[in-house]
Amino acid sequence: MKALKYNISLVGSALVCIAILMSSCTKDPNSPGVEYMPDMYRSPSYETYSENPLLPDSMTAQKPVAGTISRGEWPYSASLINALPYPYENTLEGYAAAGEGLKSPLPKTDAIKAEGKVIFEKMCMHCHGTEGQGDGQLIGTGKFPPPPAYNGPALKELPEGKMFHTITYGKGLMGSHASQLTKEDRWKVIQYIQELQKK
Repeated sequence: MKALKYNISLVGSALVCIAILMSSCTKDPNSPGVEYMPDMYRSPSYETYSENPLLPDSMTAQKPVAGTISRGEWPYSASLINALPYPYENTLEGYAAAGEGLKSPLPKTDAIKAEGKVIFEKMCMHCHGTEGQGDGQLIGTGKFPPPPAYNGPALKELPEGKMFHTITYGKGLMGSHASQLTKEDRWKVIQYIQELQKK
């Protein structure tokens, strides 16, 4: 008789445990189910680029405080250049819109052009050549068609916004360089390319 009572209480305890476990399960992947003392582990939050009715400009992503250094950036590049997402899509319409509306936020200085030249020599010269004539070392192998010369008819008057769009998404055989160059570095190399367009 004692064994029967023990077995009944054991089975009853097991069923209670299973019921508790099952009550914490839910079909909604965002719901944690039943929790004991969740404290503030899951606070209501807004997506970064969503509307926010609590802020004056209705945008959740706010400009950083003056002097803020973006994560992974050096102090000299603490600016919004790298902070906000690129607004143009990888389409012909986006390419055209970038050409009309996108302008470099960097001042045109010799120091920035010099930095752009260093970036160009590391990232672009192997295809575009030292003077941007489309005669880089990789093209010399004969395995790839040459890119157009920067001072040629196709690119001589190319707006800086279209250049930025091309570096960001790629165009033709040129792939995207967005993962290798920050937005600031892209603008620096564009300043140097604009010098090559004049030659």
